[in-house]
Amino acid sequence: MGCRYILLLGEPAADSRDETSVIPGQLRAMGMQERHSCAGATLYASPGTPTLRVPGGGIVIGHLFRPDGMPLHEQSAALASLDANDAGRWLARNCWGEYLLVQPARDNGLGPCITRDPSGGVACVHSIRDAAGFATSDISIAERLGLFERRVDRDFIAQFLAYPYMKSARTGLSGIRELLPGCTLHVHRGDATTSRTWSPWDFVAPARRQRDIVEAASGLRDVIERTVGAWAGVDGTALVELSGGLDSSIVAACLQGKAARIHCATLIPALPGADERMYAAPVARSLGAELSCEPLDVDNARFDAPVPPWCVTPGIAPLQHAVDGIMEGVAAREGFDSLYSGGGGDTVFGFLGGAAPAADAFRERGVLAGLRAVDQLSELHQCTFWLAARLALRKLAKTGAPRRPADGSLLDPSVVPDASEPHPWREPPCPALPGDLERIEGLAGTQLFRDAVPRAMRRCLRLPLLSQPVMETCLSIPSWMWIDGGRNRAVARMAFSDALPSIVLQRRSKGDFAQYNGAVYRRNKDAMRRFLMDGELRAMNLLDTNVLDTFFDRPLGPRDQSYMRVVDLCRAENWIRHQS
Repeated sequence: MGCRYILLLGEPAADSRDETSVIPGQLRAMGMQERHSCAGATLYASPGTPTLRVPGGGIVIGHLFRPDGMPLHEQSAALASLDANDAGRWLARNCWGEYLLVQPARDNGLGPCITRDPSGGVACVHSIRDAAGFATSDISIAERLGLFERRVDRDFIAQFLAYPYMKSARTGLSGIRELLPGCTLHVHRGDATTSRTWSPWDFVAPARRQRDIVEAASGLRDVIERTVGAWAGVDGTALVELSGGLDSSIVAACLQGKAARIHCATLIPALPGADERMYAAPVARSLGAELSCEPLDVDNARFDAPVPPWCVTPGIAPLQHAVDGIMEGVAAREGFDSLYSGGGGDTVFGFLGGAAPAADAFRERGVLAGLRAVDQLSELHQCTFWLAARLALRKLAKTGAPRRPADGSLLDPSVVPDASEPHPWREPPCPALPGDLERIEGLAGTQLFRDAVPRAMRRCLRLPLLSQPVMETCLSIPSWMWIDGGRNRAVARMAFSDALPSIVLQRRSKGDFAQYNGAVYRRNKDAMRRFLMDGELRAMNLLDTNVLDTFFDRPLGPRDQSYMRVVDLCRAENWIRHQS
């Protein structure tokens, strides 16, 4: 199970230490134990949640490692130099892991503060008013304690529908916000503020930029092997969710020779496009691990599936629901508590779809490097050199961060917001390279992954490619290196050229669930129509029902994936219905 805790802040924390208070008894009945108490905060956690006391009266929830991958303990000499006045930044510079740091209130009047690690491996949502409140991994704990009553935030739902794939600190529940990865929450006398403790922009700075692709590949392999090895050492078991693609195969390859018990699982969709057995099987064989091939039927996908009570945003789509149930079943059947995924690999390995890498090369390395990158770009995308050059020059002409437009389709035009909610990683220094802007925008988007995976609360979900050391290393590798030789994710391919089966290493295609999702829509089209026309989104006056009716009436072409917009509406509708 992942970390499960609640942190009581301010006066409620003081009251909770009184054994006559109702709250301690309620928490004990939930299986929660008091782990730590400091000025302004009291921590309760489940028995399986790891904690680590640090100098200065603070406590870490989760796992903390040295840069070399060795786990830190309370007596670790590495913690002796921790700066208690700036512990969040100190940990981000000197350690890594999946953790939440809680620091006590200070004599200078500042209240307690909470820091979430850059990977976001430990969930944290909070509600604070008048310097009191709570922070928790599971909002249902606070609800059962009577500290919170669910109310859907209509304005957030409008934001979500207009920007369904952009992360922010806002949640779908009124009064509840999320502490984003790499940020610190400061509790003051009358309010709470957040600051950025870790920034991806520090690692794309010119002083950090890798210069030699061979050295970059070697360093990348070292850091991924060290990261995966550190997690395997903690977990002892690893159920590897093999997609058959490069990213999950690299995670699997790094488990080679580890003491952990390993099992692999892959999906067999009922429709063509995403059967990965021919790629997953040789990876499993190279590990000497058994491979479970699990059927993924259209019936597995439900647009109206139950929503776990800890989900504070509409993150789970029908496909994710189906995959979650299958992987949870394999884990239970085979006896695994830790799930390993290659999630986030496309983003950290610089898999950009446009001409930004060539534009970056022109801007930072000059004309010759830019022309070479254009040639690699044309080979990667199987287009002419001149088309690639024209697109690169067009990208060069643009300045500033890309502004993703709102998706107002099927919505009442009056409710479409003018701009998306802010995210601290979307605030670039000036100037920034186009490729870096796109990579870091994508990295912020990967924070949605855990929202869509309920098994991350029930078991330990490891996303090693989104661990802090891997993100930092990949950011330091310039975007044009990732298309070297006309191959996507070229540095990762070079790094693991002798560790992966050739069929995976040379693969350029990716598994495609379009036919599966299309079949789910066609089978459920009439039910989805009733679901939306009789639902909460319509009651909130968020939908353009005339346009929606017309959409359902028209047939879809063979490559038309506009039905995914209906899927987004249904996951919002379904989440809202489960909040009452």
